[in-house]
Amino acid sequence: MSTITTHILDTALGKPAIGVAVALEQDSPEGWLLLAQGHTDADGRIKDLTPEPLAPGHYRLVAEIGDYFAATGRDALYVSAQIDFVLGETGSHYHLPFLISPWSWSTYRGS
Repeated sequence: MSTITTHILDTALGKPAIGVAVALEQDSPEGWLLLAQGHTDADGRIKDLTPEPLAPGHYRLVAEIGDYFAATGRDALYVSAQIDFVLGETGSHYHLPFLISPWSWSTYRGS
């Protein structure tokens, strides 16, 4: 079983992105199933996104960055940012952050 954490940094401002809605979903034969959701805190983090460890499988994190930029009075190109990933090994921790700006976003595997 594995755990997932994330945080979101607004690289245009050089600050954490506060209040961004993030969903964790799992691919299944019935389609994408919502496993967990939350909003980033004052540090841009969601500390307890996966209260239970995750089994190997196909997952995605979806961050509603368009709503965040609209709330901060900025136009943005992207409505959401999505990290689509596969957990193959058990017992690992995956930190998957988002780096966002109104015109781009990126990710990496953190520690």
